[in-house]
Amino acid sequence: MRRRVANFLILAFAAIPAIARAQEPVSAVSDTLRLGVLEAAAINRDPRGRQVDLLAAQSALRLRGLRSEWLPRLNLGAQAQYQSAVASIPAELAGGTSPAPPHKDTYDAYLGVRQPLIDPTLGARRGVATAELAESQARVRTNLYALRQAVADAYFTALLLDAQRAELQAGITDLDAQLRVARERVAGGDALPSAAATLEAELLRRRQSLAGLASDRRAAHTPLAVPDLAADVAAARTALDGLTGRPEYAQFARTRDALDRQREVIARRDWPRVSAVGRAGVGRPGLNPLSREFTGYWLAGLQVEWSPWDWGQARRERASLAIQQEIVASEETAFTEELRRGAVRGLADIDRLAEALGTDDTIIALRDRVLGETRLRFGEGVVTSAEYVDRETDLLSARLARAAHRVELAQARARFLTLVGLEVR
Repeated sequence: MRRRVANFLILAFAAIPAIARAQEPVSAVSDTLRLGVLEAAAINRDPRGRQVDLLAAQSALRLRGLRSEWLPRLNLGAQAQYQSAVASIPAELAGGTSPAPPHKDTYDAYLGVRQPLIDPTLGARRGVATAELAESQARVRTNLYALRQAVADAYFTALLLDAQRAELQAGITDLDAQLRVARERVAGGDALPSAAATLEAELLRRRQSLAGLASDRRAAHTPLAVPDLAADVAAARTALDGLTGRPEYAQFARTRDALDRQREVIARRDWPRVSAVGRAGVGRPGLNPLSREFTGYWLAGLQVEWSPWDWGQARRERASLAIQQEIVASEETAFTEELRRGAVRGLADIDRLAEALGTDDTIIALRDRVLGETRLRFGEGVVTSAEYVDRETDLLSARLARAAHRVELAQARARFLTLVGLEVR
């Protein structure tokens, strides 16, 4: 418990600047820390939060790469070769001469350009990149959401310590007053010294307990507000089946979108692609295979690429994506059922603690009445200090139980709202 409280204190004081910025009107009138603000500050300060922006930057680079595919592609090439035979004309010209055959060594240096005109997959691949970015960012938000419960656990641990300290301090004040009465009676000879000693020993024990609580809660100067969440829980109870605020649901939806975009890429992969192509260079021979000189040349045209058969590869990939869709659906269903079971348990805890608080009030009223009578009888010297301490301890125990139940009820409500994906204010 001490380690959890220490972690909470570190978080609280580290988050104070963020809290001040988020709640400027509140900070001007109160230094009270609130659970919802602390949870938001913890998420904002977590280093993993940078992953959202980093993923966006990474996706932007990927999209720039896809856009660059529309730009012309240039390539330089050169070739030198020697061939065993060349083209020749098997005829004699006038005068009995024959044309000289081309050289058997040939050379070619060229610049080629290719400009895509139609690429059916490019838009779909951009859609995949965008969908995968949204899925990755949703996964980061899901991981960060777990911080809310960790902060809430530490927050309510500190609240419980505060409540215990307050009740112990009230009990100490009462016993201190009765100790003065006992000492006056001892000094007047109306009581034995043991009467005052019993009260003093109990006071020392309680101050020791108070010091132990203070060491566990070193941020006593930073008050914590008990969140009033009864209305939020009542509203959530009536709309439980329609609550989908957990970030996991956004992650499931983004995963389905990414799978749909991948399916679209597969569907368009066997569509024809059209590009404009051109080439310019110098060679021996050029475009005239009978030339014996280095000559320049150029050519331009359209290129169509089409692979109508892939031996079932696209069909298999679509089947794999369909299976992945079913996996995502089953995970979402299991997650929903787990949340529903947790919500039912949470509501049962809330109802039990609310009922326990009502019983606590009755018990405290009865214990207080008994202590009041005992106090009068103690002042008259009818009951001993030990009996008074017993009755006062009974009342303190009842008050500590009520304080614990009050904090536990607030914690159960906060846990329920966090479970179903609602913000705790």
